[in-house]
Amino acid sequence: MKVTIAKGASEEEAAAIAEALAQNFRNEVEVYVRGAEEPAATADGSDLPKPESEPEADDFGPTEREGELWAEIEEIELGGPEKYKQRLPDQGKLFVRDRMDLWFDDGLLFEDGKFAQFDADDQLPADGLITGAAEFEGREVHFMANDFTVKAGSMARHGVEKFLRMQQRALKSGKPVLYLMDSSGGRIDQQTGFFANREGIGKYYYNHSMLSGRVPQICVLYGPCIAGAAYTPVFADFTIMVEKMSAMAIASPRMVQMVTGEDISMQDLGGPEVHAKDTGSADLVARDEEHARELGAKLISYLPDNADEKPPRAEPKPPAKSPEGIDGMIPREPNRGYDMVELIERLVDADSFFELQAEYGKEIVTGFARLDGRPVGIIANQPAHRAGAIFPKAAEKAAEFVWKCDAFDVPLLYLCDTPGFMAGSQVEKEGILEQGKKMIYATSSATVPKQSVVIRKAYGAGIYAMSGPAYDPESVIGLPTGEIGIMGPEAAINAVYRNHLDAIDDPEERAKRTEELREEYRHDIDIHRMASEVVVDEIVPRVRFARNSSTGSTSTKTSKRTCRARSTAPSSKLQTDCIVFRTLCPS
Repeated sequence: MKVTIAKGASEEEAAAIAEALAQNFRNEVEVYVRGAEEPAATADGSDLPKPESEPEADDFGPTEREGELWAEIEEIELGGPEKYKQRLPDQGKLFVRDRMDLWFDDGLLFEDGKFAQFDADDQLPADGLITGAAEFEGREVHFMANDFTVKAGSMARHGVEKFLRMQQRALKSGKPVLYLMDSSGGRIDQQTGFFANREGIGKYYYNHSMLSGRVPQICVLYGPCIAGAAYTPVFADFTIMVEKMSAMAIASPRMVQMVTGEDISMQDLGGPEVHAKDTGSADLVARDEEHARELGAKLISYLPDNADEKPPRAEPKPPAKSPEGIDGMIPREPNRGYDMVELIERLVDADSFFELQAEYGKEIVTGFARLDGRPVGIIANQPAHRAGAIFPKAAEKAAEFVWKCDAFDVPLLYLCDTPGFMAGSQVEKEGILEQGKKMIYATSSATVPKQSVVIRKAYGAGIYAMSGPAYDPESVIGLPTGEIGIMGPEAAINAVYRNHLDAIDDPEERAKRTEELREEYRHDIDIHRMASEVVVDEIVPRVRFARNSSTGSTSTKTSKRTCRARSTAPSSKLQTDCIVFRTLCPS
């Protein structure tokens, strides 16, 4: 069999095509570069054994036309020039089709527009963008993946059309979307036909907005994504960046230098550390390509295919650490710190807690977990960081996480231990009122079931933001260390009794009176007082979990919220010394 491939193909590419065709047809193959009289490569597959499952051949053998087509397909799948592929290992990257093999173990369900730009004078395989559908972790997903070996993964007319088709299919099918991004942005020298058109690159972001809250959108960054390419990760519901590889920014360092005079590296401008710690745009940071895939697999395991379905269940597991140790690990003094993550691990199924945005707004912990095999979203104050006071970034982080959980029917568990919203000139400049409003609004408007647990202190508007009694939780549970009040004892005494105490000349008498007032105030805000007034539903000496097949009451969702504004809950029942968490959604 003789086949001809495009002019300019390298010997390595010709050899790869010859070998693939020989194995496919089990025949002798000669591959010619267009215009050449001698074959660039040959391969013989005539002696290869026939697969057991292959049907018997009839009188019609493989035709030259078929051979030509397979050669074209093989050539397209080789991607851009070999010299660009040879640079990828030095950058820690996989070739895009190897990356797809990593993500999609069983291959693709289909690929769309493979032959885009095949007949162009400047042949651009698949126009630098692969789109289609595949199976990922047993789930059908739509995907796009930039080929960085083709014009640095840049976008032009046909690639844009393929991207839009993929998004529109996702809107119709209600299946999740994976964006495997490695793009330098739009091709400036070819912008006619895709930049400002009604069905051009701007429609990406319209479709992102329509998909938000409808199906999960997960974006993984494998390189520097600049300008238009940087919007897809921030429009996605969840974004994963890769260390020393990913970056995203509104303009490249060269453009920044030209416009502002600032000399800055790509990593300092928009690398993973910037977006994990400073902007919150990165939900997760992976060590390498394999780790990125692991994070994506774990993330999607908590999410339904779309907003009309329930999150997937898993096999129930007991907590990794004994729940009976919870009261012992919580300091009695309200200002002493401890790690809330350790408490969470005593509540949820072993190895199920999956924290998001761990380095952003660290005063609040957000993440998915499972209770009795069912996904929940956890919002917990973190006393190990600034006493768990709510700062602007933490409030924004919590609000966005609540919106995501509400969109995808993931119930919410609030673990409250906070002195309230932070005060001071700096946080006022950072918008503490505005961001605090967002957190309270998100909690108020959430349509999924919510459970609030007062772990220790619940001062000021912190109890509002953490789904306290006024915010329609299924119930409010208190641990014996709990306190609910306008402010803590020290601040209250200073605010109310400062003049009274200053009038006492004897230091010992003043200290004695201060302690008396402190204890009086603490009695007034103690969780037992709150329970006696039915502010909280129950106080429990310790927390553990019991299996319960009852579905309890149900909550009717009245609306779907968008996931990102840049955008069942456990119930409880007292059984001697335990809280029984029961899902409120049908099994």
